[in-house]
Amino acid sequence: MKQILWTKDSVCTATGGICHIDWSARGISIDSRTTQKGDLFIALKGPRLDGHKFIKQAFANGAVAALVDNYPTQLEPHHPVLKVNDTKVALDKLGIAARKRTASKTIAVTGSVGKTGTKDAIFNGLKTQGKTAASPHSYNNHFGVPLSLAIMQPDADYAVFEVGMNHAGEITPLSKMIRPDVSIITTIEPVHIEFFDTIRDIADAKAEIFTGMDGGIAILNHDNEFYDHLRLMAEKNGVDQILSFGENKEADAQLISQVADCSGTNVEALICNRRFGYRLGIPGKHLVQNSLAVLLAISAVGANVAEAAETLSKINPIDGRGIQHRINIEDGYFTLIDESYNANPASMQAAIETLSTMKPGPCAKRIAVLGDMKELGKKSEDFHLQLSEILVKNAISEVYASGEHMHKMFDVLPSEFQGSFSDSVADLGRQIIKRIRPGDIVTVKGSLSMGMKTIVKQLMELQVDTSVKNSSFLNGTA
Repeated sequence: MKQILWTKDSVCTATGGICHIDWSARGISIDSRTTQKGDLFIALKGPRLDGHKFIKQAFANGAVAALVDNYPTQLEPHHPVLKVNDTKVALDKLGIAARKRTASKTIAVTGSVGKTGTKDAIFNGLKTQGKTAASPHSYNNHFGVPLSLAIMQPDADYAVFEVGMNHAGEITPLSKMIRPDVSIITTIEPVHIEFFDTIRDIADAKAEIFTGMDGGIAILNHDNEFYDHLRLMAEKNGVDQILSFGENKEADAQLISQVADCSGTNVEALICNRRFGYRLGIPGKHLVQNSLAVLLAISAVGANVAEAAETLSKINPIDGRGIQHRINIEDGYFTLIDESYNANPASMQAAIETLSTMKPGPCAKRIAVLGDMKELGKKSEDFHLQLSEILVKNAISEVYASGEHMHKMFDVLPSEFQGSFSDSVADLGRQIIKRIRPGDIVTVKGSLSMGMKTIVKQLMELQVDTSVKNSSFLNGTA
């Protein structure tokens, strides 16, 4: 059974709220659909929905109390309701109180790409060495960070939190909530550039992660062009120690060699002058780079690096972020790589480069199915056009595309690389289905709003039950 995280009295103390019925909670929920037995339900007001309308459903799903800023109607008298002035402010206060009551070694992870995978890998490396808390999923914004803090076990030995942003100024309050002992910036790339004048401005926004630190350790990508700038920003914020990772010979976590195959990469690296060899269970050069940051963070909090390195072979890709599916079809199977969760220039190039390392079957193809990359502002067309050269350089056999900007990229591709283009994602999926062959390897990637998951689902539906087929053949009914 989960430990008790909050009582009526501790929540009232943290938030200044009022409640007249005793209760204790083993979790916190801000979504009535996923509320579990024993949760405190916090009724937040979002841009589209008001959680106060779903309090009854939360109690039906097992909530022990509801935190509200206006009293709901039609509730049973025995349902505990804790009244505050503002539920979002109360959530922030719970996060801050949760951080104050723990002595855990705390790590914050930000960067333009690779945040979730890096956070998850650190969690996997630490959870066998002590009680470890972590942000669920990609809970990295002004709702997700305080919620992640509020559900952290008070007696955790380690905690790792993901921190994201779309605009300048968003990370500072989150960093001050987390107060990290160790902060990681994975890389700086033109992600969300629509909201910034320059990529350097993105670097400055990511450097806000240092504002909540009291000394501590910063871990930076030595191979990134903004390394020196970020180092200076860390020093200005009073960070005690700055460590780096990458191929640069001055890096504290230095990549020595990498040998990739279709299912992962064998890596050799120097971590703080100690040589380690390990297997990374997901293919991708960018993931190798991030694995160096993972092991450096493990070292920074005093945990066992060798033990953590062993867990890297067991990492599974996240849904929509590189997970591979073997799709059985007539006369064989093809491999589907689902990268449909999101896209930006850096992650798009990484996905294409990873596809290039995969070996198709005889007479089969490497196929890229690409949708527009969003939030790139005035340079959006340039970033899309640059993909043409990247696709050709990486020997991608066939390209299918959808979206206004991908259309322009598709038009400049050499004709031998052109599969087809469609304004309709669903129609594009139907065209791909007609041409898919056994042994093909298909990567599907685009910004979330492009709905590339539709094509993933269409291709997944091609799966045939080979056991039924074989049984029918043996029974003479095939």
